[in-house]
Amino acid sequence: MFTRNTPPPATGGSLFGSTTIIWEDAFKGPNVMWRVPRNIRLNDNVVVREDEYAVFFRDGKVLSYIDRPDRYALTSINAPIVGTLVQKLSGVQQQAEVYYLQRRFFDGKFGSKEPYIFKDPDFGLVQLRVFGDYRWRVSHCDNFITQFVGTFGAEASADIEDRTRDQMVLLVYAALGQAKQQGMAVTDLAAQLQTIEQMVLAKAPDYFDAYGIEINRLQGLSISVPDEVQKAIDTRSTMGVLGVNYMQYQAGQAMTTAAANPGGAGTFMGAGLGLGAGMGMGYGMAGQMQGAYQQGPGGAGGPSSPCPKCGALIPGGTRFCPSCGFNFAAPAPPGGGGGAGAVCPKCGQPFGTGKFCMNCGAPAAAPAASSAVCPKCGQPFGNGKFCMNCGAPAAAPAAAAAPANCAKCGQPFGTGKFCMNCGAPRA
Repeated sequence: MFTRNTPPPATGGSLFGSTTIIWEDAFKGPNVMWRVPRNIRLNDNVVVREDEYAVFFRDGKVLSYIDRPDRYALTSINAPIVGTLVQKLSGVQQQAEVYYLQRRFFDGKFGSKEPYIFKDPDFGLVQLRVFGDYRWRVSHCDNFITQFVGTFGAEASADIEDRTRDQMVLLVYAALGQAKQQGMAVTDLAAQLQTIEQMVLAKAPDYFDAYGIEINRLQGLSISVPDEVQKAIDTRSTMGVLGVNYMQYQAGQAMTTAAANPGGAGTFMGAGLGLGAGMGMGYGMAGQMQGAYQQGPGGAGGPSSPCPKCGALIPGGTRFCPSCGFNFAAPAPPGGGGGAGAVCPKCGQPFGTGKFCMNCGAPAAAPAASSAVCPKCGQPFGNGKFCMNCGAPAAAPAAAAAPANCAKCGQPFGTGKFCMNCGAPRA
């Protein structure tokens, strides 16, 4: 803050030792303030440029400031003769100083030294840290000198930067508290940085006007969360994109890891741990289904058994397979195959309904050949609907003779089991 400018001489060219005081451009640089290294004297000339303030500070307070460019002559009771006399008589030397302030904008950085505790509805108490850049300038030179020189005793630019940096962190924390009250969660911070920046700029006058500082811009705002919280946020985002729950996501991660590390010592152990949750759900459902099948219809029946036609698990006491409709009570067809009770002529095990034994693979016995002959060509007709030699259709079987009249109503009965007129059963 205090630059190494060329100090004004102790005595000047006038009778009273006055001189011209100016802040050289070569010594300004990043310094916001420069104090003239000696007390002003009667009729000292102070030069103020367009980019400067000149503040007259005496007895611990600001008496006046100059914000228009010009050459000014200041007065004080510290003239060479009068000041020496007062000092000898009373032993008190009154201060009369001039401070120069730059009016341009300065860029600064801020970062939190201690974390901010943010209470999130999903993640609980989360420690946040904030970082960013800001642009500021002196807006009220009298407040600035009174606070930083008179109250804080600032002696270097670093003193001012440290205090403004701490105020910026408190300001961002206040904006985060307001955002939390409005329902913003940790997962929303990254997408709402611009909104938070506007909140900070809106609150800046309440925090910096007392220091005579104006915050013009906030940029590069970064709000970081602990690594474990960031990992959980990334996982939740991935689960939302994939449309899976946490157990399914963990199972998929375990399978991906196992596929990427074939032959590893811990591959199968890791895969088993990851798949355990998902497989457990499958086993639970299978157990419930198996228990339901073992109970049978209406909660009774023997143990379950596979269907000989489709292989589905069928509860005991069931007459028809719910998958393929196989009739367990139907008698075995002739020829040794195609029925529930048929046995293999070779190994003696149940044959099933196929053309080969399910146990040894022996073929089913051929059905007995039909003795019918074709009425057209006289050759054996076979078991089909058409002659194997000439293709003539089989003769239609003779229709069964129906009784003449119903025993109840006397009307023609027809060929069914019930009368077509009154519904009486056939005698």
